[in-house]
Amino acid sequence: MSKRTTKLAERTIEAVLGEFLEEQRKRLKPSTMRKYEDIIDLFQSCLDNYAYQGLNKQEDALFDRLYNTEGNEHREFCQIFGPEKIPGNVSEFLNYFMIRKVMCGKELMQAAGTVIKKLGKWLKEKGYVQSESAAEVVSCGATAAKELPATEELAWMLDDYADCTAVDCDEVIEDYFTIETVEAGKLHLSAFSGDDEIIVPVSRNISDTCRVGWSISGTVGKKGKGWRILEVWNVYP
Repeated sequence: MSKRTTKLAERTIEAVLGEFLEEQRKRLKPSTMRKYEDIIDLFQSCLDNYAYQGLNKQEDALFDRLYNTEGNEHREFCQIFGPEKIPGNVSEFLNYFMIRKVMCGKELMQAAGTVIKKLGKWLKEKGYVQSESAAEVVSCGATAAKELPATEELAWMLDDYADCTAVDCDEVIEDYFTIETVEAGKLHLSAFSGDDEIIVPVSRNISDTCRVGWSISGTVGKKGKGWRILEVWNVYP
């Protein structure tokens, strides 16, 4: 059963993230520190805007009361809840928010994974979250540091390929497509809203970059009996 939460955390997420940055400032070069600050600022923004969706009934009542209060009593998510809420929201930050909401290059994508990995280790050292939860944060950050730059690069490659091979199609589907199988020069996709397997041609360089399980948001079109990628917006690990 979820623990009842009816008052502000003694040590809020905002305070904990501030403490994390202060400790990193003592050891990092200014240029690296700026990346840490940027990532933590983005992470806090993600929590403040989306993390309320995972609250239980008691927590939701507390959040609504304090968030909707005007003036000095108003509080954001990170000013209400404690660090135990961090692990459960890391995946959405790395695998959705950084890809969908943040316009940035591969360097910042990689930095996001690196900073979250470091945060997970630090949270464990400080005893702010349980060891198992901290390990999940570290693992998620380490994976993101490798995969986020690759998915960003793949999105550009797929979109360029679609532009170069554009054709008029008889049927167009706009959806999220999961990569089910990768062959040399071919991707087998499944649409989120349909059951049919969609096989699209791609360059060998693209198929070498793709990974089974990654998702592509965009449009595909059917010309005759074959499918083509028409437009790509994002790739998600």
